[in-house]
Amino acid sequence: MKLRRACLGLVAGSMLMASPAASAGPALVFEPYNGTIFYAEDPDALWYPASLTKLMTAYVAFQAIRDGEVTPETKVICSKKATLQAPTKLWLKEGESITLDTALKVLIVKSANDVAVMVAETVAGSEEAFIARMNEAAKRLGMTNSTFANPHGLPHDGQISTARDLGRLARALIIEFPEYADLFTVRSVQVKDKVLRSHNGMLVTLPGADGMKTGFICDSGFNIVVSATREGRKLVAIVLGEPSVASRRVRATDLLENGFKRYFWKSLFGTSLDGLAIQASMSSGPAKLREVICGAPRPAGTPTKRRKRRVIRKSEFELPRLDINKPVIIAHAN
Repeated sequence: MKLRRACLGLVAGSMLMASPAASAGPALVFEPYNGTIFYAEDPDALWYPASLTKLMTAYVAFQAIRDGEVTPETKVICSKKATLQAPTKLWLKEGESITLDTALKVLIVKSANDVAVMVAETVAGSEEAFIARMNEAAKRLGMTNSTFANPHGLPHDGQISTARDLGRLARALIIEFPEYADLFTVRSVQVKDKVLRSHNGMLVTLPGADGMKTGFICDSGFNIVVSATREGRKLVAIVLGEPSVASRRVRATDLLENGFKRYFWKSLFGTSLDGLAIQASMSSGPAKLREVICGAPRPAGTPTKRRKRRVIRKSEFELPRLDINKPVIIAHAN
C-alpha cells in the first residue's frame, strides 16, 4: 500500500511539470529551507537578470553590515556617477545623502538605480570593488552560470544569470539573513517628501506573499523572484521573460498556488536545487527579447509618432492555468 502511494505521488509529480504556458521563459518553484524543487522549466538557460541583480546588491550589503564594515545608520552619499544612472531613480542631487537602512529599502521597493551605485560605493569604496564582491559571493553560493557587471541590472551583455542561480541567491538571503525578511515585504517607503511604492504588485494580489523583487529590461522581459508563506510553509517562485507585468503575475501566481496544493507529497518526492540534472539551453547565450517586448529600435533621426492609448482587455494577457492532467512538456527558451 505504501509503495502504491509512493508511485501515485511520483506520477502526480510528473503531472505537475505540465504547463500550457510552456512557451514562456524559464521558471522555478522551490522550498528555500531544504531546496526541494516543485517545478522547473529551463532552470539553466542564460538570462539577463535586470533588477533582480539588486538581490545580490542587497546580499553583499547585508554581509558588510554583519561584518561590521558599515551600519544601517551609515551615510550613503550621492556621487556624480550615481546621478548619471538611468531611471528608475531616487533623483538625489550630488552630495545629498540618506542612511544605508533607507537606501536598502529604496533599493528593494523602488528599484532605484542611482541608489544601487550609492550603496556599492559606500560599502566597497567604489562600484568596481563592489562588483568584485558580487562575483565572489556568486562563486561562493554556487551560482556557476552568473556574472555581474553592475549593481543595478541596467543593460550589459556581461550581466547574466539563470533561474537556478537566482534560486540559490534567494535561498541564501532567506536562510543567512532572516533579520532582513521584513525589508522585502515593504510596500512603500518615504524619503523626505517622496512616497515611493513597490513595483511588486504580488505583495497585494497573492495571499501570503512576503517578498522579493521584480526586474525588467527590454532584452530580459518581465522577471520576478517572489516568495510566499502559508501555514508555516514557504515557497519561492522565479519567473523570467514574461511579456507583461500582468502575465508575469498570472504565471507566478499559478506556479505558487499549484506548489502549495501539492506541498506535502512534493516535499517527500521532489529533487533539490543542487540535485536537479543540468538542463542545457538551446542557445549559447541569453535570449534577447528587445524586439518582442519593446519593438524594433527606430533609425536615428526618425520622428516619434504619438500613439493612441489602447485599452488592454483581460483576455489579451491572461495565460492559461497549469493543467496537471496533461503529460510532461518541458520547453526550451530560444
